[in-house]
Amino acid sequence: MGMTVTYLEMTGPGELKPGRTVPALELRREAGLSALVRSVQARVGAAYGWRSSTRSEQDWQELALAHPLRQYWLLMLAGETAGIAALEPQPGGDVEIRTFGLLPEYVGQGLGGHALTLALQQAWATEPLEAEAVRRVWLHTNSNDHPSALGNYRSRGLRVYRTEVQE
Repeated sequence: MGMTVTYLEMTGPGELKPGRTVPALELRREAGLSALVRSVQARVGAAYGWRSSTRSEQDWQELALAHPLRQYWLLMLAGETAGIAALEPQPGGDVEIRTFGLLPEYVGQGLGGHALTLALQQAWATEPLEAEAVRRVWLHTNSNDHPSALGNYRSRGLRVYRTEVQE
């Protein structure tokens, strides 16, 4: 049986449906090559088979060179690292959420809705490439990701625009 990949988008910041507010949760920008980013992304993705969970130092260096505009944002809960979001501006006013997730010890605590709200707000605030304003925020998820991921994305106002099955 193949893996289902679902692509979702939001075409205006007014489409965002915020999750329940978690006052102590915030975003903090972090350098992409930092050991903390590498560690958090590896820990978040390990349970879901993300390639980032097994990247070598050289892989990270190559990624940074290939994607110099990618931004890494740590999800911080009362000063403690709780997860990560990676955003990448693209031509035409698009911003892709390349990575989004919580560390295992924070999953199931009701943080996902507000964490995604913060990531989407930051995506809309990202300086776009070749456009006056961000016109679309998009991401993809797959059937190996957390079972609540797709529901959270849809609950925040993201709409499915393509689904495919990969063998």
